[in-house]
This record gives sequence, structure tokens and C-alpha cells, in this order.
Amino acid sequence: MSGQPTATAARPRGIAGLAVIALVMVSVLAGLGVWQLQRRQEKHVLIAALTERLAAAPAPLPAASQWPTLDAAHDEFRRVGFTATFVAKPDAMVYSSGSAVRNDITGPGAWAFLPARLPGGAIVIVNAGFVQNTMQDRAQQDRAVRPLVTGAPVALTGYLRFPESAGALMPDADAGKRLWFVRDTPAMARALGWDEGGGVAPFYIDLETPVPPSGVPKPGPLTVHLKDDHLQYAITWFGLALVVAAAFVVWVIQRRRPQA
Repeated sequence: MSGQPTATAARPRGIAGLAVIALVMVSVLAGLGVWQLQRRQEKHVLIAALTERLAAAPAPLPAASQWPTLDAAHDEFRRVGFTATFVAKPDAMVYSSGSAVRNDITGPGAWAFLPARLPGGAIVIVNAGFVQNTMQDRAQQDRAVRPLVTGAPVALTGYLRFPESAGALMPDADAGKRLWFVRDTPAMARALGWDEGGGVAPFYIDLETPVPPSGVPKPGPLTVHLKDDHLQYAITWFGLALVVAAAFVVWVIQRRRPQA
């Protein structure tokens, strides 16, 4: 009857509708593949930059006047050497189950954070190294850290690092036990009274040397171990885009075949 679409007229509209859906899916999947390739290139640049910084000879610690200009993108993992005096203040421990930048750290324990006074009076926070301890025994940790506080200046070599913020699922810090679960050094400084009036550096130092005679806390050199699986993800996204496109072509061919 006139006014009602025939099956032949409806078929192109059905193909056109599915073509739009297929085009959107292919575009999204291909876009994700391109994004992964871009991320791969950025990761390679980052790995090269970090490798260069970690291998460089220690530079002097930036002066306090330069601290506001420092940021993680340009200064994280810079190797520095300086002299400071560990301050007789409560230490902080940051729980850890291992390390992404230390090959020699395995198993649970904590990183020992202490304030150290620079010759100009400002405080720089130092991650003095790893204390292996499955039960978070505070007495054991205190015994390990106490010998570092001698009141004498010490020549230190380490790496500039920047504070972390706790995520929504991260346990809250226990200031009473001086136990943190992220390297939130500003929160440590506030809770434990590390600021002696000269200011606290906006970064902290991952200590490389010296190693205490007891070996605990255990400082050490850092190495780059960033996951680089973006090419695999890109191939997956491009493969899915190809599958969607091929499935649409097969469907169109089947639709265009004469019905028996």
C-alpha cells in the first residue's frame, strides 16, 4: 500500500544507522590506539630523562630562593649532594610493601623519614632508607633511626623527590604511632613539629649515601623501572577497531544478498 515503507526502502536506512554506530566505535577504538602510542612516546621521553638525572653527578642542593620554582616534572629524581644535621625530633615511618625504584628492597617494612637542618637554618626532610619489619615494631624502628641523630653535620647524597597525597582508599595516618601510608611530608612536618622557624623544603630527599654502619635504615641508589606496555595496548585497540569494521562489512554483504 502507498505510504508504507517497503523492505527495500527500509534496508538502506538500517544499513546507514548501523554504519554510523560502527563508525563511532571504530573512531573511538582507533583514537584509544593513537593515544596509547602517544603515551608510549611520552613514557620513553620520561624514562630517558629520569635515567639521565639518576646517572648524573650530584649537583648542589638548590638554594632556598629557588625552592618555589621547583616541580616534579622538571626536578624529580635530580641527584644532589649537601651537608645537613639530623634534628632530634620524632621520626616518621611510611609503610611500604616494596619499592618501584629500588631493586634491593623486598618485603614489607617502612621508610624512615627524619628532619635535617641545613647550614642556613631551613629544614629538609630526608628519607634515610628502608627498615624491614613485618610487624611495624616501633621500638625496633626507633633503635634503627636513633644512631643517625648525632648532632654533627653529615655529607649527604640523594635524590630530590616530591610529596604524595593520600587517595580516597588510602588508610589515614596514625600520628600517634608516627606511621604514614603515603609520603605526605608536609603533613608529617605539621604533625611532628619539624619546622623550627627556618622553613621546610617543599621536597624531600631519598638518601643514597652514607649507609649507616648497621646498614639500617638502608639507603641506596635509585633505578628506573617504569612499565612500558603501551604498544601492547595500542595493538589491542587497533585490533578491536579492525574487528568492528570487518564485522560491519560482513553484515552489509550478508544484507545485500538476495533472499531465497
